[in-house]
Amino acid sequence: MRVITVNGLRVHHAIGGDPAGAPIVFANSLGTDLRVWDNLLPLLPPGLRVLRYDMRGHGLTDAPDGAYFMGDLVADAAALMEATGFRNAVFVGLSIGGVVAQGLAAERPDLVRAAVLSNTAAKIGTEDGWNERIATVRANGIEAIADQVMRLWFTRGFHSARADELALWRNMVVRTPLDGYLGCCAAIADTDLRASTAGLRLPVLALVGDQDGSTPPDLVRETAESIAGARFEIIRRAGHIPCVEQPEATAALIARFLRDLG
Repeated sequence: MRVITVNGLRVHHAIGGDPAGAPIVFANSLGTDLRVWDNLLPLLPPGLRVLRYDMRGHGLTDAPDGAYFMGDLVADAAALMEATGFRNAVFVGLSIGGVVAQGLAAERPDLVRAAVLSNTAAKIGTEDGWNERIATVRANGIEAIADQVMRLWFTRGFHSARADELALWRNMVVRTPLDGYLGCCAAIADTDLRASTAGLRLPVLALVGDQDGSTPPDLVRETAESIAGARFEIIRRAGHIPCVEQPEATAALIARFLRDLG
């Protein structure tokens, strides 16, 4: 277990892989922690130095109360990368982690040489929709939306064939610190990066599951098409968390992207 204090926040993180390898950073989605990448990492090519972390308000990282801003989450990632020596890295972000990747690439090009945007967009949902979720969770807890979240995240095939695993992911969501979940919902509601993301000039791979109920393929495609030269790939038989549901296909696409980067 590793912990480091950045921006007054105790951030839980993990560093693995080749100590002399090419740096790559992974940022989790809303309602998960760094374990969301467990199935993917063993399938990536050798020669990578890997940093994973629990986003503000998630996992073992501190969960301050009050609304968060995307600038907070971007600043956390930047400070962590600086403190751990992960510069000129490939940044892989899932859902809200992908929004962090876009903001970080725009603000700190010295830290990000390329980005993998998995199941994310420059603007996710509407402010009204997120405020409705915040009100529901504040009144009734995360449990009140957990089943709906599972339907958005995973395909019907996953629900039927991997029911025990599904129950564990549901547990992870429900056990997310309430202040952290609400804070990150507020950050997503307030964020529209369409202008800055369209100005990015770095290699980008955009991924999405063909049955993603949270960030549907057309939404992810729209963001990818706004970035000059970005690649867009659809992962079959996957929902919002393809690194869990289809890790082999996801790893293969990331590995090809890394090889092409050299």
